[in-house]
Amino acid sequence: MKSITKIIVLILIPISMQAQATKKLSKSKVDYNSFVEMSEEIMEYRENRLISLELFLEYMADENTILLDTRSESAFNQKHLKGATHINFSDFTKGKLAKKIASKETRILIYCNNNIDGDTIHFASKMAPLALNIPTFINLYGYGYKNIYELSSLVPIKDQRLQFSGTFAE
Repeated sequence: MKSITKIIVLILIPISMQAQATKKLSKSKVDYNSFVEMSEEIMEYRENRLISLELFLEYMADENTILLDTRSESAFNQKHLKGATHINFSDFTKGKLAKKIASKETRILIYCNNNIDGDTIHFASKMAPLALNIPTFINLYGYGYKNIYELSSLVPIKDQRLQFSGTFAE
């Protein structure tokens, strides 16, 4: 009886493997060419949305402006610019963005680790071409949020104009 069972299993395994091998999978939902096209479209637009610390601080004071921090939740909880709203970049979806930013007309300010100098623990710089501001800007724009401004300055951590919140805020 055991021999018959083994024979049946040995016959069925190749049949099962062949069925799996012939099943064609759908193409992934990744479109690199469209990403490159969108990035090129945004390049000139973004140049006019890079703002100084002075203007960034002025916009922050406006109650109709959202200061967005897209770093990890852990990094955000430890130390972030006071008043910032957190959405982890990897959580960007149409629905999650709409919950945090109801109107696509809302002014959105973005910053990242590469804007803060002198705190390598809480604001560790990334390679300049990989700074989080770049994909954040592209994704917000791609989801229809066009009123985006990005801090262009590298600000010393000790600059008194910056205020921080979080478990490691001084």
